[in-house]
Amino acid sequence: MFSKSKEEKSYSELNNVEKKKNLLRKKVVRYLYFHGPKSSIDISNRLKASVPTIISMISDMCESGVIAEEGQGASSGGRRPLLYGLRRDSLYILGIDIGRYATKMAIYNARMEAITGLQLFEMVLINKEVFLDQIVAYAQKLIAESGISKEKLIGVGIDMPGLVDSENGRNFTFFTQKNGTLAQLLTKKFDIPVYIESDAKARALAEFRFGLAKGKKNVLVLHIGWGVGLGMILNGKLYRGNNGFAGEFSHMPFIENGLLCNCGKQGCLETEASGKALVRLAEESLAKGKHSLLSEMIKGKPNEQIPKIIIDAAFSGDQLAISIISKVGLELGKGISTLIQLFNPELIILGGRLADANHYLLTPIQQSLNHFCIRKLSEQTEIVISELGANANILGAVAMVVENVFEI
Repeated sequence: MFSKSKEEKSYSELNNVEKKKNLLRKKVVRYLYFHGPKSSIDISNRLKASVPTIISMISDMCESGVIAEEGQGASSGGRRPLLYGLRRDSLYILGIDIGRYATKMAIYNARMEAITGLQLFEMVLINKEVFLDQIVAYAQKLIAESGISKEKLIGVGIDMPGLVDSENGRNFTFFTQKNGTLAQLLTKKFDIPVYIESDAKARALAEFRFGLAKGKKNVLVLHIGWGVGLGMILNGKLYRGNNGFAGEFSHMPFIENGLLCNCGKQGCLETEASGKALVRLAEESLAKGKHSLLSEMIKGKPNEQIPKIIIDAAFSGDQLAISIISKVGLELGKGISTLIQLFNPELIILGGRLADANHYLLTPIQQSLNHFCIRKLSEQTEIVISELGANANILGAVAMVVENVFEI
């Protein structure tokens, strides 16, 4: 329905009228995808197109099976308006969230429903093409078992760690290509367009489209997992910077003569305020003989599971767990103070596995803000925990496909 058949013209072959109609069609799909069923008046007002033009476009798109009537909306005094939304089966998107220790994937329909459920594959990220081949094999099996027509699968969105240039489809940390780009390699393997983005920016995009940042202009989204990532919504748009690398604030040195970071520098914020730091602090404290539930809880467990165990112990009242989360929160708060003074955001959203610590993390962050941040700025910035949960990154990967396929 959205894939180009052999008989269809390329964009360059369209005349001006056809190009305008094609652009409006994209705008309608994009608007309905992110905002749900709307009336012709709503669509007209949002897209700044005349009502007759929109009604004609809706009629064409209903006839082609892209959109359908969705009942009636609320009355504003007169007749209740008809609502139009994307048909559930009009398009599908494969979202893949590649983490350092596990990969998630799901196929979403035009109503952002995961028709396959969220599939989890425990696999350690290794910088070899065989890893990508395994991802593709899992995904192709998922597509085959879903029963959907591959012609309706409009793209694959992938979020991943590393320095990602999404515009050119490159990851400069993992899977660098001598010939072509990572996105081109994966597009060839999937035989469908593939778009890549960093995990932090994907989370920010998810919050902007579906979460607490929806409708807001200036929001910072912190992805606090094994490391710390930052995604920025500035002036109502996802900010990527000159090469797509904006937001690497966790690799700014904060501690003089501090620990060596995996980026090669010493004393980066990530060495003191991340899941990695949480594990190190727990192990150091237990080695000193400090009493804690953690002594037995983390014994024999792989590092990637320990942050969640520490958080669970804190909610069980374990004082050591509470104290090391607090230490991480205080250091994170110093970094957030700098961000607030640089960007003056209206909202900061915390997501990722460490955000599950909730008030055990928020309280020390606020203590640091009280000490390090200009009060006039910190008082006007709200800090909240994401409500999107574990699905945030994959939702951002899916939203990225829509923004690219229906680029306006």
